[in-house]
Amino acid sequence: MQSSTSPVAVAPLFEPIQLGSLTLRNRVFMAALTRNRSVPTNVPNDVNLEYYKQRAKSAGLIISEGVLINRQGTEWPHAPGIWSQEQIAGWKKVTDAVHKEGSVIFAQLWHVGRVAHPDAPEQKATGQPVYAPSAVAAQGGKFRFIDGEPGYVKPTAVEDPIVLVDLFEQAAINAKEAGFDGVEVHGANGYLVHQFLDSTSNTRTDSWGGSVVNRSRFGLLVLQRLIKVFGKDRVGIKLSPGGGYNDMGMSLEETVETFSYFITEADKLRIAYIDVVRYMEAFDPAKRGTSHDVVATYGPLIKNARFFPNGGFSGEEAAALVKAGKASGVFFGFPWVTHPDVAKRLQFGKPLDNQVDFATLYGKYYAPEEEQKKGYTDYPEAQY
Repeated sequence: MQSSTSPVAVAPLFEPIQLGSLTLRNRVFMAALTRNRSVPTNVPNDVNLEYYKQRAKSAGLIISEGVLINRQGTEWPHAPGIWSQEQIAGWKKVTDAVHKEGSVIFAQLWHVGRVAHPDAPEQKATGQPVYAPSAVAAQGGKFRFIDGEPGYVKPTAVEDPIVLVDLFEQAAINAKEAGFDGVEVHGANGYLVHQFLDSTSNTRTDSWGGSVVNRSRFGLLVLQRLIKVFGKDRVGIKLSPGGGYNDMGMSLEETVETFSYFITEADKLRIAYIDVVRYMEAFDPAKRGTSHDVVATYGPLIKNARFFPNGGFSGEEAAALVKAGKASGVFFGFPWVTHPDVAKRLQFGKPLDNQVDFATLYGKYYAPEEEQKKGYTDYPEAQY
């Protein structure tokens, strides 16, 4: 955990910022964090509400955990969705609570693509196969709630990707009804949008694969659909060019070519922000990724959107980027798991010293709501 910071050193993080028509009170943002606590039926509950309410007291911007745009057999059986009216109502309670605390919240729209499993109960319930750009299995995975704890399997290549684009648009409509201030496309970490971008997971020979332009088509079309629902200044995207996680990765040359094109084209849409995640070795045990400086490589390409980097930044490092004009704000991820008051701690020079309880990081499978609080809403704030 990080030691205490100097309030003077991190002062640039506490200047308000405009994100389109939204005013963010600071530049310390909460990245999307899967916590697997929406029991029993993928509907946001009172424990989820308390978790977000705690963090809304200091975060300038909150991105929800990945919100499934339709029923999918993911590794996280209690990840929340946004395909039903019950889920919309659950999220409305969360967004109302966040707004009451003075923060802003975007929904991260999530389709996992090939890293779902056909034998997962949620996937079986759909009556649909696991769709992906191509019939190429990812290495790895561990579905602990399925007998034998299997890994990833070969998916079914979706015949017409437009059917998946349509799901993102409907999810955005639902997110708007649920009171979210905007939406973020999950285009990182080896999930569906990333799978279309990467030539190792997208081997299509039609207009959705092959060239950089074709591989970028899916993600850009998703952004255009979300803009239609929310407006351009309420849409963002998260990208992880370095790959690694979920068996993603191209050569350095192809990586830079692909993501430079995609980011340039996304920026032309004048969306609210682009979140680019640094390569992190800890999330690449198979050494599939391509380590490179994403801030220096892609930051200068962003002319219209806000650039919000992400990935293991310290408070001082984040503040230095903002002060130098290399970023407009910074996403923090894991510190928010164990500290409900990350931004306030940085502002007042308090250390990020709560120790993580890894045993409860993703909750307890199929346990009741009351049992999901441990390691979720019980991390203490600092003394001020």
